[in-house]
Amino acid sequence: MNKPWWKDKIVYQIYPKSFADSNGDGIGDLKGIIGKLPYLQALGVDILWLCPVFCSPMADNGYDISDYEHIDPMFGTDEDMTELIAEAKRHGIRILLDLVINHTSDRHAWFQAALRDPESPEASFYVLKKGVNGGPPNNWRAIFGGSVWERIGETDLYYYHTFAKEQPDLNWENPVLREELYRMIRGWLEKGIAGFRIDAIAFIKKDPEYASYPPDDADGMVAVQRGGENQPGIGDFLKELKEQTFSKYDCLTVAEATGISLDEVAAFAGPDGYFSMTFNFLLCDIDLTGDYRWYEPRKWDAKDFRKCFFDVMEATSSVGYGPNFFENHDLPRSLNHYIPEEDIGFMSASMLATLLLTAHGVPFIYQGEELGMTNAGRSSIDEFEDLSTRDQHERAIAAGVPPEQALLYMNQRSRDHSRTPFQWNAGPGAGFSTGEPWLKLNPNYVTVNAEAEEKDPDSILSYYRNLIRLRKGYLYNVLCDGDLREYKTGDSDIIAYTRTNGTESVLIAHNFSSSDTTLPLGGAYEVLLTNGPAPDFTAGGAVLKPYQSVILRPENGPIAEGGARN
Repeated sequence: MNKPWWKDKIVYQIYPKSFADSNGDGIGDLKGIIGKLPYLQALGVDILWLCPVFCSPMADNGYDISDYEHIDPMFGTDEDMTELIAEAKRHGIRILLDLVINHTSDRHAWFQAALRDPESPEASFYVLKKGVNGGPPNNWRAIFGGSVWERIGETDLYYYHTFAKEQPDLNWENPVLREELYRMIRGWLEKGIAGFRIDAIAFIKKDPEYASYPPDDADGMVAVQRGGENQPGIGDFLKELKEQTFSKYDCLTVAEATGISLDEVAAFAGPDGYFSMTFNFLLCDIDLTGDYRWYEPRKWDAKDFRKCFFDVMEATSSVGYGPNFFENHDLPRSLNHYIPEEDIGFMSASMLATLLLTAHGVPFIYQGEELGMTNAGRSSIDEFEDLSTRDQHERAIAAGVPPEQALLYMNQRSRDHSRTPFQWNAGPGAGFSTGEPWLKLNPNYVTVNAEAEEKDPDSILSYYRNLIRLRKGYLYNVLCDGDLREYKTGDSDIIAYTRTNGTESVLIAHNFSSSDTTLPLGGAYEVLLTNGPAPDFTAGGAVLKPYQSVILRPENGPIAEGGARN
């Protein structure tokens, strides 16, 4: 199989509003990103994925786009984007833009024309339906709560929105609308970007019957996923999208294709798939029940995590490459997500880093993850900006969850946690801005910040840099081109695997627990990297300290199989 240009790269996701503010208005911008390119180059990343910076009223922090072809003044100018693309290239970095084509903002010129005249051509760019018995056309619940239908004035017409009411869905059944989107996509690729992360693409096809279903919660509604996600026929749209845009350029496309099974990965990603890669959310949603209720989290342990990890590895590596990630703009911080509060620290953070950067696929680092940034607790629901958090809180209260418990669940899962401003230093505004940051800082910025960690050779940031250098240097062949195979140990707390390319092979193991654990070994090994003290080798193997990761190279012969998988 021909190796794509991006298969050995490292992607760094930036939430522009919270990364670096160049003008003191409390909001991050493109000039701020340009100023931090030396930091990103020193970290060792190759591609920057920017969350949306297009014109937007910001009802959903930029995922409600009112103009696809221009930069919102909040972030700068069109010329600033041109400069960023050029300056990033000079630093050996390419730009990936967020492509939001399931919906627009309700302020988009198309939708405004549709509101003025429901018989206009633009009205057919959206999903408009007549109500039923004086109410909405069906009982589907939007992602951010409430009905997916919003009534248009005093008429009996409703428009459809998968997310917030300010985000009307586009009607992909309309070929004229599709060509407008394709033209815009080709325009950005002509400007020299590396490609796109494609948002919410699994929602572009709806069940044409728009039937109501039995409710799944106390509000009498059913999740929009039931009839509006990954529906039969979506492949026709995705095939055309690829043929008319992406296939004409040597670009990277990474799809947020929720709702697809592991068996469907091959159709969505890989050499013959609709996209270069698709995100898989098994590990991210390991704590969620099937109906996405934050207030009913599912208990899980290291054994569950390990199973999810190897299931994802098997599905993605069999078709090419997959994006590996523990954090993004829609998730809480990974340290709080996967690690007990009392165990959060250098060892657990560096273990997650090692797992992320040594698995098969393309690592995606989210801004601040390389510092060990954590969730920022809030004392009141009023302190949360996130629409999804507020909806989940309302659903929890409606379900009878005590307010203090509901707030606890929101503090565990809110998307605001990943959106707090980047912690550059211990000074005013955490070095993010000379003004008042748009979102409340995490108070731990005085100790967890880039300036302090750059000076400390034993910091989490230093560990990331060293591990990335090792990945791109001495271990390039096995980590960027090698196969991954589970190393079976019989210990439910150990996640271990071999990475092999030809005659080169290494064994990588992680102790996903707060107790000493023995990694069974056959033969002698050299320690290439560890996040803790050199492990004690005994007759039974190597003793790993809590949350210790090791990369071992066999001194003689191939790596022997471990015990049975449990």
